[in-house]
Amino acid sequence: MKAIILVEPGATTNLVMRDIAVPQINNDEVLVQVKSISINPVDAKTRQGGGVYNYGNVNKQADLILGWDIAGIVIATNSKRFDIGDEVFGMVNFPGVGNAYAEYVAAPAEHLALKPGNISFEEAAAATLAPLTALQVLREAGVKPGDRVLIYAASGGVGHYAVQLAKELGAYVIGTSSAANKQFVLSLGADEHIDYNAQNLADATHDIDFVMDCLGPDNIIKSLPVIKNGGKVMSIVAQFNENLIAQLKAKNVIGKHLLVQSNGKDMAYLAGLLGNGKLRSHISKSFGFGQMADAHQQIETGRTVGKIVVNV
Repeated sequence: MKAIILVEPGATTNLVMRDIAVPQINNDEVLVQVKSISINPVDAKTRQGGGVYNYGNVNKQADLILGWDIAGIVIATNSKRFDIGDEVFGMVNFPGVGNAYAEYVAAPAEHLALKPGNISFEEAAAATLAPLTALQVLREAGVKPGDRVLIYAASGGVGHYAVQLAKELGAYVIGTSSAANKQFVLSLGADEHIDYNAQNLADATHDIDFVMDCLGPDNIIKSLPVIKNGGKVMSIVAQFNENLIAQLKAKNVIGKHLLVQSNGKDMAYLAGLLGNGKLRSHISKSFGFGQMADAHQQIETGRTVGKIVVNV
């Protein structure tokens, strides 16, 4: 089979396509013929030597196969969860080695769910790490009907799913993005939009119960004036150092960093929402398997609206 190998951490030129053996499957695993792969910022960060190297059980070994988000067809199974021919999708072995940049992937069955028949492999592959992150953050925060939720980078990969999932939970959602993406954010169901280039946050909103940060600690500090006493902020990128914790404590705000985890039950929940149209993937660009370097360069711009995928 063909696979894209990271020969060593560094530039996109270190992503090399090779012919390697099809992986063997262990107990409770299935072999998936991959149709589409989703690319996330963590892919590029790991390629550069960060990402899961910093928080996963991953050695900086030579010949690493990156990627975690897949959609495809089961062609062999050692699990009772899936049959040969099933169309599946999921985030595999995160945070660890997912081996997703390949024509075939050996995946734990418990990390996958059946792909809804009404969505494409592209849309399914996109709806893995990003909405899993949003779902697990919103659940951990205990978002409930009527909560005022502020979502940073609401037009991005995680953000555009977070808006939809927060609305599904009954929250009142305020999303930030550039003015160019205002209509997109509102089309996702956001109740309000804030242009981060033109509007001062403290003037634009107030009484926020929960902030979801997809950008970094500066945004958390900027959010403090608008968060209710006793409110919460969770970040998918920022670790909470002593100074930040002290500022949160002074306002009686709870802060936490969350790292997404592979979870087949959560994937099944997302599959249900995708199947009934309550959740949708926005794919801004698709690449061919031989264009993996281009896909990495696109995700590194930090300007991707929704998701990008690679088709195998």
